[in-house]
Amino acid sequence: MATDTLKNTTDGGGGGRGARTVRRLLLDNGALSALVVLVVAMSLLSGDFLTTQNLLNVGVQAAVTAILAFGVTFVIVTAGIDLSVGSVAALSATVLAWSATSEGVPVWLAVVLAVGTGIACGLVNGALVSYGKLPPFIATLAMLSVGRGLSLVISQGSPIPFPGSVSRIGDTLGGRLPVPVLVMVAMGLLTALILSRTYLGRSMYAIGGNEEAARLSGLRVKRQKVAVYALSGLFAAVAGIVLASRLSSAQPQAAQGYELDAIAAVVIGGASLSGGVGKASGTLIGALILAVLRNGLNLLSVSAFWQQVVIGVVIALAVLLDTARSRAGASAAASGASGTGGAGGSGGAGRKGARAVKYTVAAVLVAAVIGGVSLWNNGSSGGGTKLGLSLSTLNNPFFVQLKAGAEAEAKAKGVELTVTDAQNDASQQANQIQNFTSGAMSSVIVNPVDSDAAGPSVRAADKAGIPVIAADRGVNKADIATLVASDNVAGGRQAAKTLAEKLGGKGQIVILQGTAGTSASRERGQGFAEGINAYPGIKVVARQPADFDRTKGLDVMTNMLQAHSGVNGVFAENDEMALGAIKALGSKAGTSIPVVGFDGTPDGLKAVEAGTLYASVAQQPAELGRLAVLNAIKAARGEEIASTVKVPVKVVTAKNVADYS
Repeated sequence: MATDTLKNTTDGGGGGRGARTVRRLLLDNGALSALVVLVVAMSLLSGDFLTTQNLLNVGVQAAVTAILAFGVTFVIVTAGIDLSVGSVAALSATVLAWSATSEGVPVWLAVVLAVGTGIACGLVNGALVSYGKLPPFIATLAMLSVGRGLSLVISQGSPIPFPGSVSRIGDTLGGRLPVPVLVMVAMGLLTALILSRTYLGRSMYAIGGNEEAARLSGLRVKRQKVAVYALSGLFAAVAGIVLASRLSSAQPQAAQGYELDAIAAVVIGGASLSGGVGKASGTLIGALILAVLRNGLNLLSVSAFWQQVVIGVVIALAVLLDTARSRAGASAAASGASGTGGAGGSGGAGRKGARAVKYTVAAVLVAAVIGGVSLWNNGSSGGGTKLGLSLSTLNNPFFVQLKAGAEAEAKAKGVELTVTDAQNDASQQANQIQNFTSGAMSSVIVNPVDSDAAGPSVRAADKAGIPVIAADRGVNKADIATLVASDNVAGGRQAAKTLAEKLGGKGQIVILQGTAGTSASRERGQGFAEGINAYPGIKVVARQPADFDRTKGLDVMTNMLQAHSGVNGVFAENDEMALGAIKALGSKAGTSIPVVGFDGTPDGLKAVEAGTLYASVAQQPAELGRLAVLNAIKAARGEEIASTVKVPVKVVTAKNVADYS
């Protein structure tokens, strides 16, 4: 009876065996299966996805996340976590750029200092965890803040040009193969070597599996964990150098949120947050999944808001698939142990051979599907005028209005417009412009996060023959068809004059600055400083960044009122911060303390009408978006356009607010 039962189980119909084979194949390679499915799906949905140039773009866009994730893999294998890698990457790049440019240090020594900075941050993390007994989450969260703060202190909040010799890391080898991809592969091989072939790698798995057992076995657990975090810091430094090389500048705000992407890549790749499990190949696949998702969704013109939803859902599904694989593997191992305890070695070898054949056949089938899709989609990107618009952020009413104006004009002209949100991340914006370039856009509109950082990707679009329109902010070291913008410097001067005249040329004022390093904040601040210098009776008692955010404007203004009781005027570099300041001032806003904002947003104009906001410098963002699209269409059709298109800027007060509301 036992024999009959076993026979019925193993010798079922061909359809059953085929279904079980496919199921086991997918479950045994959860992350890889998810990547293959994504690639095939994106290839079917977009004719621009499966091209050589776009696949290289995917590799470049995955590089920084993958390098960070390789370092985080070491930490997660030991059951730890490292939230500081993004900040450490930015700090290391800033140290390199600052020492090589401002301090005149030889470039090779500056690179050593940058790498040393990353290792030092990792050593501090490891010491806090191992000897300070801090939870890894808390220790690395503290380093996240310290690293970002030091980066801003060193750079004074402004991007620093990267040395030309190091910037070549962001270029291509032989004009075709991207160097960031080569660096990613090299760091992946190093990770695999450390994990599989070294004493430290074996120690990581032992510590992650059971730290107490590892200690009792004679491992110096504390020293090993310090070394693991130092490795994570080293990889973060390399990632920071690669990132800054791509942008030709060290951005103090670079790599924000990258630590979450790195952790997601490691977990998607099959590592366990409980420790003891993880490998370099899985981490690489996880990073590629994230890159393919973002690239494909850009090419498919998916809304920037929905992209976040889709990415979150796919990450969850990938991890669930890997969890199912682990459970299925455990069940199969248990049943195998009970049912085939006396099996010989030849049976095991036969099963391995059968699996190898199945995997080879599966790989050939996948390659055939992808190849067929590529041929089927060849030249299927379609005709018509296609425009891409990369906005610095959509977390700001000004840019939401710019987007609305652009979309309305595109609809009126019958052209296709794809809008992306860079979320104030210069690297993410560079990826989006790359995707627009490989997506065969007729023209690209870019509202730069940073004028210098946008240069390399815009130059690539120029090389591909795609005209680029700059909106609101210019692009440095690249050719653009036209700049459609308001004059931020002139607007800052107007704001200074308006506030000074309201105060009668005397008083103490506070300035709420925008996001450090952004050109809008620098230019508006520069214009205001130039304008206020004409009024020696007015003293600026404090300048503090509130990141163009209403909530931060409220908090920062509240704090400054505690420190400076004699304040009788406020200038905020955008309306959102001004509205936060009004909330902090309470009944004083619009009576004893005038507040001047910038942008002329709907909420700002309502506050002007209500009398709580004294004035706002209105930029007419919807008109700016409309003119950007109009000029992009002309450039795509080869029509002549002006090199600069200025959108009028005016100060709005209670006297003329009805004209703008």
